[in-house]
Amino acid sequence: MHTSPVELIPIVSIVGGFVIAALAIVGGLLKSSSKRRHFEESRREIAAYIAEGSITAEEGERLLTAESKSMKDA
Repeated sequence: MHTSPVELIPIVSIVGGFVIAALAIVGGLLKSSSKRRHFEESRREIAAYIAEGSITAEEGERLLTAESKSMKDA
């Protein structure tokens, strides 16, 4: 059974669309995961600065509040 290239165009288009959609979803998940990891790392750093006395607890709270707002906006 031989299929002509014209018959393959719809199949290739559909499969290509699914591949592009899957890549977009995986890319979005990786971006979200990376953003969350950096957010948590920043929280730990702020907590360390508070613990060593470099910044006050109030300053740390303001930083964490501003950071959590920016996480929601982005």
